[in-house]
Amino acid sequence: MAIRQVREIGDEILTKQCKAVPKMTLRTKVLIGDMLETMYEYHGVGLAAPQVGVLKQIVVIDVGEGPIVLINPEIIEISGEQTGEEGCLSVPGKWGIVTRPDYVKVRAYDQDMEPVELEGEGLLARAFCHEIDHLSGQLYVDKVEDGLHDVTYENEEEDEDETEE
Repeated sequence: MAIRQVREIGDEILTKQCKAVPKMTLRTKVLIGDMLETMYEYHGVGLAAPQVGVLKQIVVIDVGEGPIVLINPEIIEISGEQTGEEGCLSVPGKWGIVTRPDYVKVRAYDQDMEPVELEGEGLLARAFCHEIDHLSGQLYVDKVEDGLHDVTYENEEEDEDETEE
């Protein structure tokens, strides 16, 4: 497995429609492994194939409950609404407020090309929508309600120094 370069906003591959995956191949298995490794390396919650330069309908997600691999995913049911912060590995250093469904049901194939239906609420529902949008060339920045904001990181060393005094 290898860490792949994450394509960033402005790269035209992020605006293209992805192709369905007809069958599992060794090359696709390697891609999925690389996508998972890349997502974890950059501390992402999800990653779609076009973000690593491949126009295939594949997404990987991990919201802290273990990796999920979705091939040719489609959203088949949604309900509710949630509004919250969203970021993207392809839009580094930025975040924005986006409204998404609070419940999402997805139909896809897993890494063994077995059909699966998964349900998600909260962060997982948001991740399903965000990553599946990538497969049709959509970025969350087009859905942002109050503009993009810079990510700011608190300096942990300063916080520790203040508590020691």
